[in-house]
Amino acid sequence: MSRGLFVTVDGPGGVGKTTVVALVGDILTAHGLPIHLTTQPSRTELGNHIRRGTHTYRGMALACLVAGDRHHQLATEIAPALQAGKVVLCDRYLPSSLVLQRLDGLSTSTIWQLNAGVLVPYTAVLLTGDPNTIARRLATRGSNSRFEQQPGASKAEVKLYHQAAAELADAGWPLLTLDATTASPETIASTIVQHIMTLYLERSPACPA
Repeated sequence: MSRGLFVTVDGPGGVGKTTVVALVGDILTAHGLPIHLTTQPSRTELGNHIRRGTHTYRGMALACLVAGDRHHQLATEIAPALQAGKVVLCDRYLPSSLVLQRLDGLSTSTIWQLNAGVLVPYTAVLLTGDPNTIARRLATRGSNSRFEQQPGASKAEVKLYHQAAAELADAGWPLLTLDATTASPETIASTIVQHIMTLYLERSPACPA
């Protein structure tokens, strides 16, 4: 068992996920916890290639690239950070694949097979909200991938995240689902921090207060 904590954050494009992850990292660092922030796709050469290539790679090809990057990142980046006792916060993880790869035409069983053996986080945070509100935020922010550029993207993603949550729960994943429709990123981050601090204290009574 690793000494650290692995927490992932997923949600539809425009829900505020990346902002929340950064805020959580800042707050936990201020509390004195050892933090490792990361993202998927990874910041490796492969991950950056995937991020640039969502218009080029589709369906099974993209799903295989994403899963391969995830397996490699777990082995070379995430697991060592956990063994070092760090709280690893990952912006996107398997829940995103269960949504985006579904939008790309893959079945849930295929996505699970490609990701067989991936590490189950101590908590998988799922951000959700009203699709119309999320769509307005996305329009203001601007789209980053072809998934976000599809008509009705926010509504489709919210629906699939609800389905993914049910699948993950059935698979025994510990979930924390938070509605970001009206809650500020600071409020969402505070809730996640409280949850992580509780987990950290349970595993390490010497955790800084």
